[in-house]
Amino acid sequence: MVEITDEQKAELEELVETLSAIRGRHTELVTVLIPAGQNINLVSKQLEGEKSTANNIKSKHTRNAVISAIEMIIRKIKEYQKTPENGIALFAGNVSDKEGVSDVQIWAYEPPKPLNVRTYRCDQVFVLDPLKEILEVSEVFGLLAIDRQEATIGVLEGKQIKVIRKLTSGVPGKTRAGGQSSQRFERITEGLAKEFFRRVAEAMKEIFFEMPKLKGILIGGPIPTKEDFLDEGQLATKLKEKVISIKDIGYVDEHGLELLVEASEEDIAQQELIKEKKILERFFETLGKKSSHASYGIEKVAFALQRGAVETLLLTKKFLKTEIDKTKEFEESAKNIGSEVVIISDEENQDAQQFQNLTKGVGAILRFQIE
Repeated sequence: MVEITDEQKAELEELVETLSAIRGRHTELVTVLIPAGQNINLVSKQLEGEKSTANNIKSKHTRNAVISAIEMIIRKIKEYQKTPENGIALFAGNVSDKEGVSDVQIWAYEPPKPLNVRTYRCDQVFVLDPLKEILEVSEVFGLLAIDRQEATIGVLEGKQIKVIRKLTSGVPGKTRAGGQSSQRFERITEGLAKEFFRRVAEAMKEIFFEMPKLKGILIGGPIPTKEDFLDEGQLATKLKEKVISIKDIGYVDEHGLELLVEASEEDIAQQELIKEKKILERFFETLGKKSSHASYGIEKVAFALQRGAVETLLLTKKFLKTEIDKTKEFEESAKNIGSEVVIISDEENQDAQQFQNLTKGVGAILRFQIE
């Protein structure tokens, strides 16, 4: 699956936000979605037919607005020799908020993932759901619900929970036997439990170890079983480091996975903020301890990009909105030298605010010192 970069995500979020805020007074906003592989010249001819149909709209103002929007889209389409690799989304319409005033504008967007839907619609709003789907989380979270008798392993992919494997332990329930028989029974059950934990850990390694989209692991179960599993189950270090949530739940079947995801919603939501926080911490630490390997401000970062010294480019969303041309220039330069680009959100957190105030929205961690 193709993953979108931070800058592609920020660009699409801004477009969706802009288009979502537009409301037509009548059905005068035109959406044309051309999927990957569609003949773009054929679409152009079909729109000519839609333009003829639009002549039948009774309201003169709406009729003129729709025809103008369709003509603008046709002109834009003719700039392309063929449909872009992932398709193209076109939006045009009268965006004026004054009755009787015409201000027809157009947006053309080539998505980073294939468009799979073909659409032509005139409405009071633009059709944005196919673009919003591109923004949906594509990472996978591993799930484990476990007690001493059974375990269910699954994944959370987008909003869908899938059960991958179920395991049982053979550990008997509690007994009231006393004396030496009770101690012997305890040793047997503990041995069975540890063996069960080991089998669960092996199954998790088999399922998750080479999973490229795995972003984190959620573990749930009764106290103290889930903690005992982490302590004694010999879970691979790489997977143990992926554990982001440990929750108390009373079920360990498919319903238990649902309860685990529900209880972990905040932990999942925090993952992007955690990623952002870590990169900001690294930037400030580099700036403080090895200032020769950090840079900030438009001119200094531009020079570092020119020299090929930038390892990670940090841009705030505020910078993206106010310095559009410079953003495109920086992102292109970063791409050419293999730099990672991280978009810092506008969240009201101290690190992001400090970065914005210090750098005016642009900073870099460098591969090597430059003069």
